[in-house]
Amino acid sequence: MIRTRIAVTLLALAAFAGAVFAQSASTKQLKVKSQKEADAIQAMFQAPSPEARITAAKELITKFADTDFKSTAFYLAAFSAQQTGDLENVVVYGEQAIEADGKNYGAMILISSALAQRTREFDLDREEKLARAEKMAKDAIELVKIAPKPNPSITDEQWEGAKKDYTGQAYEGLGMVAMARKDNVACAANLQLAVDNAQQPDPATLVRLGSCYGKIKKFDEGIAALDRALNDPEAAPVVKQAATQEKIAQLKMKADAAK
Repeated sequence: MIRTRIAVTLLALAAFAGAVFAQSASTKQLKVKSQKEADAIQAMFQAPSPEARITAAKELITKFADTDFKSTAFYLAAFSAQQTGDLENVVVYGEQAIEADGKNYGAMILISSALAQRTREFDLDREEKLARAEKMAKDAIELVKIAPKPNPSITDEQWEGAKKDYTGQAYEGLGMVAMARKDNVACAANLQLAVDNAQQPDPATLVRLGSCYGKIKKFDEGIAALDRALNDPEAAPVVKQAATQEKIAQLKMKADAAK
C-alpha cells in the first residue's frame, strides 16, 4: 500500500546529523562518524524513488557496517518496499531493522501490516503469522507512548500529531489482522481507531472501515466512512471505485433491511 502522506511526514521528521530517527523509542543519539558516511546517509534520504532509496540504504549498510543508522536504513528499505507492494521484503528489511534496534516501532508497524496482508485463509501457519502481526502492532503502540521527540526543532504539537499517526498505523495493522480472521467487529473497532488517530486518514483505510461496518450491518457508519474516501481529492481512482461499489451495495442492504 502506497502511503504518500506518511512518506512526507516520515522524511520531514528524518533526523540527520546525529538525532534519534523518528521511528524508534530509543534514546540513543545517532552519530555520523565521517563525511563519507554523512554523504551516504544524505543520499539515502534524498533518493528520488523507493527503488533508489533501497539501493542507497543497502550501500550505506555495506560500506559502513558499524553505522549507527543501520536500523534507520533497514526501516527506510522496508518502508520503500511497502511503497512498491513488495510485502515479502517489507518483512525481511523490517526484521533487520528490529534486530539492529529493538525499539524500532516503525518497523513493527510495517511488519504487522505486511504479515496481515500476506496471510491467506488456508495457510498452515496462518494463526502464527496473525498472532505475530498482532503482537508487533500492540508492542508498537506501547513504544510510541514513550518515544522521545526525534529533533528539538520539531514542536511538541507536531510530535504529538506524528505519534498519533504512528499509533493510527498500528491500529490499522490490528484492523487488518481482525479482517484476516473475519472478526468484523474487531476490524471496525480497530480501523475506526486508525482513522481517529490519523491527521489525514488514508482513503484506502476508510474503504476498509466502511466495508467492516457494512459486514456488521452498521450501514450509516459504513456509508459515512465511504463518503469520506469518495470526497478525498487525493484518493486514487481505484480506491474511489471500490468505495463507490461498496456504497452502492450498502445502500441496497440498508434499504432491504428497512423493508
